[in-house]
Amino acid sequence: MDALAQAGGVVGDRLPDWLAVPGVRLGIALLILALGVWVSKLTIRLIGRPVARRFERQSVAQTVLRGVRVAIIVGAAAAGFSIAGVQLPSLVVSAAVFSAVAGVILAPLIGSVISGFFVLWDQPFEIGDLIELDDGTMGFVEDITIRYTKILTLDNTFLVIPNGNVRERDVTNYSAEDERTRRSLDVLVTYESDVTEARRLIERAARGCEAVVSGGPDIRIGAARYVASPDCRVHEFGDNGVLLRLRYWVKKPYKLNKVQSTVNIRIREITADADVEMAYPHRHLVFDDTSGVARVDADGRAVAETAEERDRAAKPPEDEEGEHGDDA
Repeated sequence: MDALAQAGGVVGDRLPDWLAVPGVRLGIALLILALGVWVSKLTIRLIGRPVARRFERQSVAQTVLRGVRVAIIVGAAAAGFSIAGVQLPSLVVSAAVFSAVAGVILAPLIGSVISGFFVLWDQPFEIGDLIELDDGTMGFVEDITIRYTKILTLDNTFLVIPNGNVRERDVTNYSAEDERTRRSLDVLVTYESDVTEARRLIERAARGCEAVVSGGPDIRIGAARYVASPDCRVHEFGDNGVLLRLRYWVKKPYKLNKVQSTVNIRIREITADADVEMAYPHRHLVFDDTSGVARVDADGRAVAETAEERDRAAKPPEDEEGEHGDDA
């Protein structure tokens, strides 16, 4: 602090006398600050590509470039304050006191900044990745800063989430290693259908979709390998039919819903003229002596009548006067 004060005093002593005119020093300070902003932009243009090649992750490279720009602007502001007559030591002390007072108010912001460093370090997602939040929102990561993460949703809207909230939510990354995403589709056919033919037609329907991986080498996920082409197998024997499960891979994750609809339509069309019938629940109603009868009134409306009601209606009414006479 003392060294900075002495340096500021030396600079102040060497300044020309015309700088003592009111407002001149302030104008020069603002000019130096503007020059610092311009130099920071020029520096980012010059070192942008080398820094981007240096770091594999785009978000880290952008954070480094932002740090360089802030450092240049802060240096220009410090030089402007010195010319304007503002003592840096007193300014630093005032900033420290202000920071201590505002620390409680800015605690959420500080938490987001710390979480931002963890997001950059843990690398859960990168700029350009397609992610899905725990509430079902899907979108592409547009920008990652030390304060927030900006997501461009599939509805073409921007979603800005503080990094503190991002670290507390479940995030599904569809672009982490391989964009190809596997989907499953259940098809229920009747027991009378040709199951072998149904499996073949369902696989052919999926392969006919342009966005579906039609074949190629097995897709490896960890230690497991999966068939790249659509694969339909008998999953289980249900109450109403045979359940077939189709598994297929989609090339681009942002087309999942559209591809699923296309596959459904093609399966419906390709099995229409084949010996394959889609199963659906059947209900059989059985009537016996305890189920009652249905009679129709004069207006043609059906009136339900149970066996108990029919017996009660067939029983003759008792003689109310005889009952009273017996009691008497």
